Amino acid sequence: MISLQFITHQTDIYSYFESACLALKGGCKWIQLRMKDIPLEEVEAVALQLKPLCKEHNAILVLDDHVELAKKLEVDGVHLGKKDMPIDQARLILGEAFIIGGTANTFEDVLQHYRAGADYLGIGPFRFTTTKKNLSPVLGLEGYSSIISQMREANIELPIVAIGGITYEDIPDILRTGVNGIALSGTILRAENPVAETKRILDWH
Repeated sequence: MISLQFITHQTDIYSYFESACLALKGGCKWIQLRMKDIPLEEVEAVALQLKPLCKEHNAILVLDDHVELAKKLEVDGVHLGKKDMPIDQARLILGEAFIIGGTANTFEDVLQHYRAGADYLGIGPFRFTTTKKNLSPVLGLEGYSSIISQMREANIELPIVAIGGITYEDIPDILRTGVNGIALSGTILRAENPVAETKRILDWH
């Protein structure tokens, strides 16, 4: 089974909470609750709904950006983007028990997050994606291969999750670059049956 992180997204059909439920039903074991530009109390309300559900499915729940809320609700961790709180600062607040992931686009980003104590990296975007504003330069397969070889040379061992506009057909080539997992959002939610699509992705060999 491949390592899959599902990033919540609101569509015309599904709410943030419903999107996470579909991924969990499909067998996903790692949810990132991402609700950009939404009031904190709404994020908290959805996180409180999701937390027991993730426990029930033995799934990890990380919040995008909200470090203090992650501590208050005792979810599994946070994912921090380039404009969010620095990782070392988040670590001081959360301590060692929480998972802290960081977004990276270059080897310099990787180095910075590694030194700051990140537990994993979300590296991307693989290709153009509409779910994110202010997109960093697109990496493609060559970008991943290049960053991973630089990490090997520098003896940096951190799990890498590829992110950004990835489809089912891209999975084999992306995994061949040496990444440890993939993060998906739109690919699952645009499918006719998101639960079945999640299962199909997880069953990829």
